[in-house]
Amino acid sequence: MSFLGNIIWFLFGGLIGALVWFVAGILWCITIIGIPVGIQCFKIAGLSLWPFGKRIEHSEKLSSILINILWILISGIELAVIHAVIGLIFCITIIGIPFGKQHFKLASLALMPFGAEVVKD
Repeated sequence: MSFLGNIIWFLFGGLIGALVWFVAGILWCITIIGIPVGIQCFKIAGLSLWPFGKRIEHSEKLSSILINILWILISGIELAVIHAVIGLIFCITIIGIPFGKQHFKLASLALMPFGAEVVKD
């Protein structure tokens, strides 16, 4: 069932979400200091293409908290708002609720991407 969900997701917005993450990654990679952040954005872009059948686990390391604060100030809020608004739009209909849940998962990841691990269900 997750395969079918991923195909529908890809056709109806997953590609656009992945492109947004990819552009954020490119912008971060312009500077040498931002390359690790850009690489994380590229990983999340891959998750944004095929989110069904995966979940996110967060860890509480001090180094990841510090870089997450920098991330939130520069890029995190914009990406989280985009995913949250799209998730709310999807949740208007019963059929769209699974897709809205995936956007909410990506919105939480957009706020705190460092220290997060993607795990297959």
